[in-house]
Amino acid sequence: MNFNKVILIGNLTRDVDLRVTPDGIPVATLGVATNRVWIDKTGKKQEEVEFHNVILWGRQAELAKQYLSKGRLVMIEGRLRTRSWDDKQTGQKRYRTEIIAERIQYGPRQNIAEDIKDQTEKTEDKIPEILDEIQLEEEQIPEVVQNEINDVPF
Repeated sequence: MNFNKVILIGNLTRDVDLRVTPDGIPVATLGVATNRVWIDKTGKKQEEVEFHNVILWGRQAELAKQYLSKGRLVMIEGRLRTRSWDDKQTGQKRYRTEIIAERIQYGPRQNIAEDIKDQTEKTEDKIPEILDEIQLEEEQIPEVVQNEINDVPF
C-alpha cells in the first residue's frame, strides 16, 4: 500500500497566479513558506525556512485568487507530484516537486486587527457629536424640591 499525503500550514510568498487551461479549467499556482525553529546542541536558536509550490484546480483556484494575497496564512492538504522536462536552453533534464492541493483552508486575515482599530477610531471620533446631541440643557433638567424627596415611600 502507498500513501502520498501532505499537510502544510504556512504563509503565501506571493499573490495567487490564476490561469485557464485551453479546456477552460482554472488553475492557480501559489508559493507557501513554512518554517521550523529549534534549539541546537549549543543552546542557540536556529530557524529553517522551506518554500513549497502549490497547484490548485477548478473552483478552489478561483476562490484562492479572490480571497488570498501575499502573507496570508493557509493550510494546504494535498499530494506530492514531481514533474520533469528538458530545459530548452541547457538541454538538461529539470525537475520540480509540487503539491497538488486537494483541500485549502484560509487563515485569519492579517489586517483584521487594523480593521478593528479603524472601526474603533471612527466610533471614538463620533463620541463628542453623540454627547452633544444627548446633553440636556440646564433648563431641561427639572429641579427637585426637598418636599418631593421626603415624600418617597421608602
